[in-house]
Amino acid sequence: MLIFLGASIAALGLLVMLVQKSGGNGWFGWFGNLPLDIRIEKENFRLYFPLGSSIVLSIILSLVIGFINKFFR
Repeated sequence: MLIFLGASIAALGLLVMLVQKSGGNGWFGWFGNLPLDIRIEKENFRLYFPLGSSIVLSIILSLVIGFINKFFR
């Protein structure tokens, strides 16, 4: 089961990467542009800290893993 879960996550990551490479924002156009994503750009310095995106991703993954855990018990 763990191998299946890892392969599923890898396939989902590949799908997201292919959608972004094709030029379409699609489902994830909002990801990386949330209110808590910190972006500082100066002359010779660029900082991007995706705090809001990390929080959303953590909540989604926690819900998915919790659902899978309850489903397979």
